[in-house]
Amino acid sequence: MNDTREVTIRTFGCLYDIRCEMGLPATVTQEVPEDGISAGDLATGLGLPHEQIEGVFLNGTVYSLGHIVMPGDRVAFVPYGTPGPHRFNLGLYAAGKEGEE
Repeated sequence: MNDTREVTIRTFGCLYDIRCEMGLPATVTQEVPEDGISAGDLATGLGLPHEQIEGVFLNGTVYSLGHIVMPGDRVAFVPYGTPGPHRFNLGLYAAGKEGEE
């Protein structure tokens, strides 16, 4: 386990643009609670609209916004608009279905 409570966060596509339009960097390092924080709460704190986020990559694996981000994680927020075949290959389609019954 990493001894820092920080995570590195990257944004892509329109989420990148949103951060830049706010005059904020698209890649940031941020401290998170020792017991983690949901990706959705992290996105809210960054000013990213949930309805524009299709998936969250944590350490190279895609998850939904409900997944817990832990200290030391590498995080990337990916918007809707990834071309069809790539959505399946990256796991975005399955992440979007997480929690649906």
